[in-house]
Amino acid sequence: TNCDLVRYCSDECQENHVSQHKEACKKRRDVELRDELLFKQPESNHWGECPICCLPMPLDAAKSTMQACCSKIVCNGCSHANKLREIERMLAPGTKEGRLEYKCSFCREPVLSTMEEHDKQRMKRIEVNDPVAMFSWGLEQYYKADYSSAFEYFTRAAELGELDAHYTLSLMYNGHGVEKDTEKKMYHAEEAAIGGHPD
Repeated sequence: TNCDLVRYCSDECQENHVSQHKEACKKRRDVELRDELLFKQPESNHWGECPICCLPMPLDAAKSTMQACCSKIVCNGCSHANKLREIERMLAPGTKEGRLEYKCSFCREPVLSTMEEHDKQRMKRIEVNDPVAMFSWGLEQYYKADYSSAFEYFTRAAELGELDAHYTLSLMYNGHGVEKDTEKKMYHAEEAAIGGHPD
């Protein structure tokens, strides 16, 4: 073999050992690949880019906004620019006097005004397998101490690639709301780290 993991005394000895060596070599390759993914510097942070301006999202979650209608996370700069545009539109000559209605910066749907509308829309997003909406709903259930429901939504979101869900599951597997499981804790922590989660 070409991996140089094992040295053989002869070609015959190498041929006799090849079946055992292939499995060991594959395990070594898988571990090295996982380590490479784990310790490689990610191209961007776990939030990715703003879907409007395409700039990297800030690491501080307070500097971005999740749109309830479409579950898109938008930087506060784009959110603010959208509000200014709505104000300018209302103040434009020839516009009817009336109540200012803000629209989503991403999908341009009217912004939801009540928590009931917000929850109803979030459940619609969950039905179409939106991982951000699942994580958001799971977090709400977690804060209400409904750990089994939170765990279910975090797990579904993590299966769809939501890095915050992976990170939160790693915390839960430390004995917070579910039975302690170090192996699953490490798996979810590593998945979050591979994706660029800072914690």
